[in-house]
Amino acid sequence: MNAYLDAPRHIVAASALAKNDKGQILLVRTHRRGWEIPGGQVEQGESLIDGLKREVLEESGVRVEIGRLAALRSNLTSSIVVFCFEARYLAGQLRPSDETPEVAWVSPKRALEMISHPAILQSVHDVLAGATDVVYRAYRADPYQLVESRAPH
Repeated sequence: MNAYLDAPRHIVAASALAKNDKGQILLVRTHRRGWEIPGGQVEQGESLIDGLKREVLEESGVRVEIGRLAALRSNLTSSIVVFCFEARYLAGQLRPSDETPEVAWVSPKRALEMISHPAILQSVHDVLAGATDVVYRAYRADPYQLVESRAPH
């Protein structure tokens, strides 16, 4: 057997907490998870930044400048690792897609009220808290259970 092929595999994804000049946060509504920040799986041969820019544009119709890495979450149930970056709106008009039937700019307070997926909500809360260090959280899904956390003190 080939040890490389038998090695553990993880799905790598990236998400963006994007703000516009008014301080509003970009949210997209998906069929599976409801309202969330845009993002998705990074394709093979694509950098995290390029994949994230592509995902934000596909899901919302806007272009963003990717800023600092702010949070990292690991779904131990499905082996998905999500890098969450801060981002800034550059250009474009909000446009829904087949994957995201609704897109909106909302206040940070409203964003926290609209997001129902516990891991995504935790990441958004972590980024909005303004920590200068990257926050890491590992969890199991269905039901959500936080397993490990590394947050600034």
